[in-house]
Amino acid sequence: MKEKVAVITGASVGIGRSVALKMASLGAKIVLIDINKEKLSSTEEEIKQITPHVLSFCCDVSDEKEVNNTFQHIRNLFGTVDILVNNAAIWRTWNTFLDVSIEEWKRFIDVNIMGTVYPTRAVLGDMIEKNYGRIVNVASVAGYYGNANMTHYSATKGAIISLTKALAKEVADKNILVNCISPGTVSPSKNSDVNYYEENTLNRMGRTGTDQENANLICFLAGDDATYIAGQNILIDGCRMSI
Repeated sequence: MKEKVAVITGASVGIGRSVALKMASLGAKIVLIDINKEKLSSTEEEIKQITPHVLSFCCDVSDEKEVNNTFQHIRNLFGTVDILVNNAAIWRTWNTFLDVSIEEWKRFIDVNIMGTVYPTRAVLGDMIEKNYGRIVNVASVAGYYGNANMTHYSATKGAIISLTKALAKEVADKNILVNCISPGTVSPSKNSDVNYYEENTLNRMGRTGTDQENANLICFLAGDDATYIAGQNILIDGCRMSI
């Protein structure tokens, strides 16, 4: 990834942070986007220990104008984007379908779906023009299987899987590869150890997936060893047993 410009949304903690650290170690120029300014600054300082080529932007990915302004700044400073990782999302809610308010539905759609659409629209034109790009979206097993008491989260992540497959068919012939991953149970992002995991009964491996394991898959799909993979949704769930 040497000299590639990589933008990661939801980059301050968890999978996003781990992706940023790994891509930095692989030589990429890193752009961090997150809504949490304090944690974003902390992650930027970490990456500066690896490379001086890092910028961070506090940005709400559900705000189209804010996203477009942010990507214009990125274009002015770094030029065109080579790699986009759409990782920003909200999910921690457990309610029956009837107990989820319409306002919450709209918020999940705005962040999880439009928060992927806006950054993708911001970079895709330049990628088409230069005939190169890698876009990796972070979905979820909830979008693949459907999780009870998480209907709105499942629906939005299912939309990301479908978006990935449809967009890939539009741009694969332009050397722009669009894929997504669907993590299962992931280690809690509050633990800063990228290799941390806990016991878990939802898969046959008996543990959560680490941030590093998810980052490894994302970086593979975003790199030049995955040149014949497009339109795929790859489950990374420790061999899920039940939902």
